[in-house]
Amino acid sequence: MAHLLHRLGAFAVRRRRAVLIGWLVAVAVLGGLTMGLKGTFASEFSIPGTESQQAAQLVAERIPGANPDAANGRVVFAAPAGESLQTADRKAAVEQSVAALAKVTDIGSASDPFVTQTISKDGRIGYSDLGFTVGPMDVTATHTEAIAAATRPAKEAGLQVEYGGAATPTVAESHLGEGLGVVVAMLVLTVTFGSLLAAGLPLLTGILGVGVGALAITLASGFTNLTDTSLTLAVMLGLAVGIDYTLFILSRHRTQVKDGMSIEASIAKAVGTAGSAVVFAGATVVIALVALTVTGVPFLAQMGIGAAGAVAVAVLLSLTFVPALLAVAAKRAVRGKTFSAELHDAEAGEKPTMGARWIALVIRRRWIAIVAVTLGLLALAAPALNMRLGLPDDGTAAPATTQRQAYDLLSTGFGPGFNGPLTVVADLDGVSDPAQAAKTTAARLGTLPGIAAVAPPFVNEAKDLAIITVVPTTGPSSAATTDLVKAIRADAPSIAEQTGAQLSVTGQTATNIDISQRMSDALVPYLAVVVGLAMLLLMIAFRSLLVPLTAIAGFLLTIVGSFGVVTLVFQEGVGAGLFGVAQTGPLVSLLPILIIGVIFGLAMDYQVFLVSRMHEEVSHGATPTDAVRDGFRHSARVVTAAGLIMISVFSGFILPSDPIIKSIGLAFAAGILIDAFLVRMTLIPAVMTVLGKSAWWLPRWLDRIVPNVDIEGASLEKRSASDSSASPDEKVLVSS
Repeated sequence: MAHLLHRLGAFAVRRRRAVLIGWLVAVAVLGGLTMGLKGTFASEFSIPGTESQQAAQLVAERIPGANPDAANGRVVFAAPAGESLQTADRKAAVEQSVAALAKVTDIGSASDPFVTQTISKDGRIGYSDLGFTVGPMDVTATHTEAIAAATRPAKEAGLQVEYGGAATPTVAESHLGEGLGVVVAMLVLTVTFGSLLAAGLPLLTGILGVGVGALAITLASGFTNLTDTSLTLAVMLGLAVGIDYTLFILSRHRTQVKDGMSIEASIAKAVGTAGSAVVFAGATVVIALVALTVTGVPFLAQMGIGAAGAVAVAVLLSLTFVPALLAVAAKRAVRGKTFSAELHDAEAGEKPTMGARWIALVIRRRWIAIVAVTLGLLALAAPALNMRLGLPDDGTAAPATTQRQAYDLLSTGFGPGFNGPLTVVADLDGVSDPAQAAKTTAARLGTLPGIAAVAPPFVNEAKDLAIITVVPTTGPSSAATTDLVKAIRADAPSIAEQTGAQLSVTGQTATNIDISQRMSDALVPYLAVVVGLAMLLLMIAFRSLLVPLTAIAGFLLTIVGSFGVVTLVFQEGVGAGLFGVAQTGPLVSLLPILIIGVIFGLAMDYQVFLVSRMHEEVSHGATPTDAVRDGFRHSARVVTAAGLIMISVFSGFILPSDPIIKSIGLAFAAGILIDAFLVRMTLIPAVMTVLGKSAWWLPRWLDRIVPNVDIEGASLEKRSASDSSASPDEKVLVSS
């Protein structure tokens, strides 16, 4: 692989202008296609095959004109404390507002609370249900602005008006977080290289990669339904790895030039050596993300494939765009600090670097390092033992938001379960007395504990389907509500024997429960796939059995530590104010799988870049301890910079108010902090020192099977001195 990448780097150097122009033209064409064919992103999640989804489809089939996928909203009216909506002037204002709501474009119905009797017992709170004729992803700011304008009479009458569901006003998120992450990354790179130009190269590549990935995903939204989280994850990962992969190649190139190699030869060799590690590291990230398809969750698979595409673009840019850019920059890209200069200073008796002092301490206190890191991460993981999964709803929004205000008003006026009603669908096909079966079923449901109310059943015209609305005594995200759904489903066979009605439970609350359960069920199989891939890929990379095992053990410690951090903050509320978490609750159900997939790939990046240099030292005859020390000193500074950059990029996504994005940002930032600095730069060197020569052991029979991918590029060293068959162009680029 090193020879192939070396030739690719040499081509990019020779055809530098063509390569750069080619990328810019590709971006322009992709941008034009995206502007003409882009679609919209969905903000809701669903999983085909779950009971709730099947019940929704049954309703759509049996009730003509019903659209279970249509958006629903709610407008809540509240009089001042101790007063009532039912005074003449307030009632007229509410009725006027409802009439205006019914006239808003794409709203098919707006209920009048005085007609439907949806007024609280004290008369203070009422609500109007809005039925849209379009799906949630088609409700725009134009709709919500018209809804707000329609309710002006109620506001002018002194009433509090709040909005929930699809009626919630659209608030544009600030991109300050992403910008702040880029600024911090620029500072880290400037300090690392001591040159603004050198610092700008990785940023330029990362931003270009993000642009290509974002345009491609936006274009795909015009042909398939994609969630908005797909784009966020792709931007988050694409920016981080785009900067890091360029950083690895750039640092190798600068070191080689300072050691006397010509610029053009150094660029080609950097692509062949560091580029090999980039390809391998990028492949691990891509495989881990694409493996999200094994979960059987469509929107999660879409997120994984979209993010994997952004990572693949970052790898391709680092192997083509970066060497062409370095060739154009020439000597200007190698000014400032280099890692080899620091090593030479240390060897000459100058003050040792921080990395050299740290690895010396780790080697000297290897057992203390192993025990301290392991026990510390296990202690950090303890809160994850109580981790609960769910999906965010209006009750998890910040207290000051209108959707949260609407949620709290409805809980006050009608009980906490009112915000999460369950829709029980009774299939009456073949039942002799459908009406009686529906009544008996409703009565039977009313005997279950945890139910506040059961509405009279609605039977369709064909008399083969009934819908029964059940209001729990607890809120939609409560564990007791989940238990109630399970109780209804467990009692369904008994009800079927008594009445002949086949029951299923749907509605937003049941859908969220089903999604969370599917996520939990997929967690262990997905982890097994990822761990199996890690073992195979690292065995191929390092031709060793123990190196992959130690890498996997470190990865598992990183994962449980990350789980503990997000559980502590988002569920238990410890330090919630520090991260802007306004409301605690269950963790987003897709978060654990995303943590496993993304952190696995990035953890393997650091494993490859650190351990490959140790392997290179061993292959050159160093003792195991010296290999750990020298390999760490060669790669510690660049891995530190890479870790800090990723942490800063991911931390920028903690700033938005969206709880999903915020939790993903914190989980990834914590995971990188743990993995880069505690696991890869402390635990792994200590373990490698303890293992000694046995770390590189591989049975002979396995050694014959495992391919030699040469990610260190050792074969290029031999070729640079002895290969007389290279082409003239390659000879110039290989020579130093």
